[in-house]
Amino acid sequence: MTAALAEAALGPWGGAAAPPRLVVDRENAVYEVRLCSGERAALRLHRAGYRSPAAIEAEMAWTAALAEDGFPCPRPVAAEDGALLARAPDGRAASVVTWIDAPPLAEGGPTVDAFRRLGGLIARLHDETDRLGPETHALPSWTGESLLGDHPVWGRFWEHPHLTPEESRLLQIVREEARARLDALPEPDLGPIHGDVLLDNVLDQGSRLWLIDFDDCGVGHRVYDLGTALVGHAERPDYPDLAAALVAGYASRRGNGARVAAELSLFVMLRALASCGWVLSRTETGDPRRRAYADRAVRLAERWLARAGA
Repeated sequence: MTAALAEAALGPWGGAAAPPRLVVDRENAVYEVRLCSGERAALRLHRAGYRSPAAIEAEMAWTAALAEDGFPCPRPVAAEDGALLARAPDGRAASVVTWIDAPPLAEGGPTVDAFRRLGGLIARLHDETDRLGPETHALPSWTGESLLGDHPVWGRFWEHPHLTPEESRLLQIVREEARARLDALPEPDLGPIHGDVLLDNVLDQGSRLWLIDFDDCGVGHRVYDLGTALVGHAERPDYPDLAAALVAGYASRRGNGARVAAELSLFVMLRALASCGWVLSRTETGDPRRRAYADRAVRLAERWLARAGA
């Protein structure tokens, strides 16, 4: 990936006033740019084959409505022809959103105060989304079939090569049990979710949190957003305090704190399983994250089964 390619991708937006600066190259390659209009923005070159153009456009229509309504998320920047999506010279989809100048919440570390604030932000996202009623037919699903079916969105986690035969069987058992629990949830809270509320995707301006990177958004269980926020901290000794703070912040705006708390461990574990599949298509053989994600999935699956009495 080169700055020249990124600069060429900005043609539909009138070009760049300065060389683009690569910020991160993970799911998407993201560049900080200064458009010729003078606007500071983020160029996203989307991972080939992950999201359809229709899904990316649905994501951007949703975030445009949220930003217009005052929700703290980046606002899509239209190209000169009014389109929100263009094609980069290498064939990838390109989009531009406003730049948010703030450090990630991750820099401050996981604290009770941070998770209480984050819970409130997630609740606000869900509340405002329900009120706006965005079009969702093009968005992917994050429900039982896409998380636990024969072909999960992020891969067949129970076939991870670092799993022993016994561990693979354990994940298949937990897969069946978790699917039954999901299907049995009374009146589940389903709707558009961010899908990747990691602390790196939350920016902290002190008085205000911003939610960025909606690339994994879709339609699913709302508690999955809370589970995703917690999964990286699920084995810390202060996890109960972090989880309680996240639920309290969420319930302060959206209610149903007891129900959310009761479902939370299931969705933390589901995110660990999904990540066990995700890491295989995003890393090279020998990357230590492969072993780490597999081991975490097994530990959290064992813990959930023990607590669920399965």
